Amino acid sequence: MKGLKIVSTGRALPAKVVTNDDMSKLVETSDEWITTRTGIRTRHFCEGETQAALAEQAARRALEQGKVEPKDLCACIVATVTPDHSAPTSACLLQQRLGLPEDIPCFDMNVGCTGFIYALQVARGFLLQSGRPYALVIGAESLSRITDFTDRGTCVLFGDGAGAVVVTLEEGGIYACTLGARGDAEAILIEGPGPERPYIHMDGQKVFRFAVEAVPHCIHVLLEETGLSLEDIDWFVPHQANKRIIDHVAKKLKVPNEKFYQNMMRYGNTSAASIPIALDEMAEQGLLKKGQKILCVGFGAGLTWGGALLEW
Repeated sequence: MKGLKIVSTGRALPAKVVTNDDMSKLVETSDEWITTRTGIRTRHFCEGETQAALAEQAARRALEQGKVEPKDLCACIVATVTPDHSAPTSACLLQQRLGLPEDIPCFDMNVGCTGFIYALQVARGFLLQSGRPYALVIGAESLSRITDFTDRGTCVLFGDGAGAVVVTLEEGGIYACTLGARGDAEAILIEGPGPERPYIHMDGQKVFRFAVEAVPHCIHVLLEETGLSLEDIDWFVPHQANKRIIDHVAKKLKVPNEKFYQNMMRYGNTSAASIPIALDEMAEQGLLKKGQKILCVGFGAGLTWGGALLEW
């Protein structure tokens, strides 16, 4: 079997950092209220930066880190719910800005916060059919643009940012992926361009119940498919939605909390960007070692869920 290997990573964050105290000036809330319920302390908001610019910066860093030439890419996929335009897509803008080949697929995917996992699996499919050795996968969001800053239940949760990975096939490498969807517009709804209030609407309790069901499900499916156990996994890298969700899952699985990487305290929920941002941060800190088994798992609007197990 040809596994999927991450060659390199990159991330980009807007310059503006917004603290919980800053949020308390916009809506009735406090640092204590936000921190105890979500684990989030700060987040980054775009102030002049565009979503495509963040995606470009993260992609350039990943390409530079991997010493990968644009001509060797077989696909460019951007996972996002907040592109700057309906058309052209962010991926097409990256094709121009990065000088990517004109004979490769470049497109955006909207699968909510699970988008990065879906995009990994799609990238593997293109790699299996292409003579070129690499694919570029990016998660990039400017969620502050669709955040209702009068709704304290949602506005404190989200942040902007982008993460990117370059991936390739590896003969005999470990890889498994599971994806799923359950249509539900009541749990999370983003009305999109046009309406007077094109904001994120979310039933927090419903999303919590869904997440603590979906994440263990993904993990168990991947372990069963690969014949591995929970103890075999070196790092769990979940979508960074809420500390309570991740802590609940770790307790449910009886896995030490330290094996679940968390950085939402610095960035908030960056949707499709959260997992690649986390991977880049972990790589930069030297936490990821060659041969380690990494299990990434996402959940989000759709409702959707997905997990990918690979070897670093």
